Amino acid sequence: MDLILHQLGTLLVNAIPTALLFLILVVCYQLLLQGPLTATLKQRRALTAGAIEDAQKAIAEAEARTAEYAEKLRQARAEVYKLREQRVKQWNTERDASLDAARKVAAQKVAQAKAALDAETATAHKSIEASAGELAAQAVRAVLPMAAGGGR
Repeated sequence: MDLILHQLGTLLVNAIPTALLFLILVVCYQLLLQGPLTATLKQRRALTAGAIEDAQKAIAEAEARTAEYAEKLRQARAEVYKLREQRVKQWNTERDASLDAARKVAAQKVAQAKAALDAETATAHKSIEASAGELAAQAVRAVLPMAAGGGR
């Protein structure tokens, strides 16, 4: 058993430099590799999170602009519709005025034609009345000589 303890002691004493080298290696790993690697990963995460936040802000800003543009477009369409309605009303008013003027001109022409026709009718009646007496006298002369003379 002494031998085993002696061998175990020797093994442990011989293992001390290896353990010290291992501890130095772990500390060097922490200082040289893991520390900078962890810092780089933290920086990447921060940049990525910052980029994500920037992207979300840009998306929100784009949505706000889109809503603003949609509102402006809606207002422009409403304005165009109002202008169109005003033009249609103006055109309808102008058309109605033109139709009224045409109706008045047509009514004047009809009145003039009616007056001319009435004048011609009156002239024709006067002419007929004037010639009616003469025609009656001719008819009487034509009939009476036959009746009075007894036959020719």
